[in-house]
Order: sequence, then structure tokens, then C-alpha cells
Amino acid sequence: MTNKLNKKKIAILVADGFEQQEFTEPKQAFEAEGAQTYVVSPMDERVQGWNHFDKGDYFPVDVPLANANAEDYDALLLPGGVANPDQLRTQEKAVEFVKSFFDAGKPVAAICHAPWTLIEADVVKSRKMTSWPSLETDLKNAGANWINQEVVEDNNLITSRNPDDIPAFNKKAIALFSQ
Repeated sequence: MTNKLNKKKIAILVADGFEQQEFTEPKQAFEAEGAQTYVVSPMDERVQGWNHFDKGDYFPVDVPLANANAEDYDALLLPGGVANPDQLRTQEKAVEFVKSFFDAGKPVAAICHAPWTLIEADVVKSRKMTSWPSLETDLKNAGANWINQEVVEDNNLITSRNPDDIPAFNKKAIALFSQ
């Protein structure tokens, strides 16, 4: 442990149906570097992950989305999974929460299907990004430059494709979040 993220406060925005590995592995990596992570969710008490097509574990919600304010955090993690970002992008408060990180110039890391929420927040235009392959057309239609790479960094945004990319995703996110 090098404490690259010493005392950094990282919000992790999730709804039921997030890809569990894309939540637990970055969360553990950030905490190992000294970060304080906070699960923010539209669910009030607990939120359920998924392991691909199977229901996964429940995790406690630290901050209900209704009470969340981006000003309280240094960075944002958006795990993927199909159901999670599909729910978040339909909730005005979630979209506003995400957009406020970009408006403040704070770093954001999104993996897999999470860029759906970024599209809804209108923050992808002219950005280099990657995602789960099925989002390529959505991202291009929203003005992003989609690249099929393990991890893509564009200013204050890190994106990645899938759980296999998590080690590289974590490394890039830790580097960005530590600045």
C-alpha cells in the first residue's frame, strides 16, 4: 500500500443490477491506496450486485442518492452491468449527480455499460472513450470517439470495456484520482 489516494473521498454510484466485480475490485483497490469509498444509490439501505446474469451479493448504501452532493467527493466510480446504468440514466438526480462531477472538473472512472449514464449526462461529446462493445454506436451517436482499447483516458475521464480490463482500469483510475 502506497497511500496514493490518502483521504480521497470516492463516490460509487450504483443501482440494483451493477456488475459486482466492477464494483468490488475497484473499491478494494481504492481503499488499499487509502481512499474512503462511499456507496451512493437510489436504494436507501442496500443495493444488489449481479455476477453476469446471476444475482449477486447485497451491499450497504452509505449515502442515499437523494442526499448525495458531488461537492462532498473527490472522484466518482461508475460500475457497469446492464441494469445498473439503464436505471441510473432514467433518474434525474443520478444524471445531475454525474454531470456535477464533470462541471466541477472532478475525475470520473466508468466501466462496461456505465457510459450510458454519461451519455444521458451529456458529457461524452468529443471525448475519446471505450465501453462494452454494444455501446459503441450509442457513444458515437452522442459524439464520442469510441476506441476498442483496454482503458482510455481523456482528461478527467477513464473508461474501460469489461471485467477483464479491471487491473488496467484500476491502475489508471488510481493515477488519475491521486492528482
